[in-house]
Amino acid sequence: MELAELGRRVNATAHLTGEFVLRSGQTTTEYFDKYSFEADPVLLDEVAAAMVPLVPAGTEVLAGLEMGGIPVVTALGRHTGLPCAFVRKQAKSYGTRRLAEGAETKGRRVTIVEDVVTTGGQIVLSANELRALGATITDAVCVINRNDGTPDPLTEAGLSLHALLTREHLAA
Repeated sequence: MELAELGRRVNATAHLTGEFVLRSGQTTTEYFDKYSFEADPVLLDEVAAAMVPLVPAGTEVLAGLEMGGIPVVTALGRHTGLPCAFVRKQAKSYGTRRLAEGAETKGRRVTIVEDVVTTGGQIVLSANELRALGATITDAVCVINRNDGTPDPLTEAGLSLHALLTREHLAA
C-alpha cells in the first residue's frame, strides 16, 4: 500500500481534535488515538508491513514499549521474523521481576518500537534501562512522529528515530 494512502487511513481512524494533555505534559488540540489503529487488525498488519524497511540491519530483537508499542512490535515481529521483547515502564515487583519480558535483550542489538512519538521521553528512559541491563540500542522505530525531525532528547541519548508516518502523511 502507498504510504500516503496508509497515512490517510491511520489519520481517518485515529485523529481526534479537542484539548489533550500528552505524556510529556504538553497540551495539544490534535491527538492520535493509537489504540484505534492498533485495534484494527487489518490496518495494524498493513502498518507493520510498511515498517519492515525501517528496521535497521543487524537488529536482533525488537523491543515494544508498554503499552502502545506492544501490539505494534508483535505485528512487526510477524513480518520481520525477529523475536520480540515487551518492555514495562518499570520492572514488576513479583514473578520474574523483569523490565523486559519475552526475548532476551542482554548482549543483543535491540531496536525500540513505539507507536506515537512527541518528545521521545519514554524511549530514552527505556533505552537507558535496557542499556544498563546489557542491551545495545542505537535506534528506535515508530508509527507516528509528531515532529518535523528527531526530538532532541533522542539525539542526546544517541538514538536515531525512524518514523513510518509524519505530520505530512497524516494531513487530512
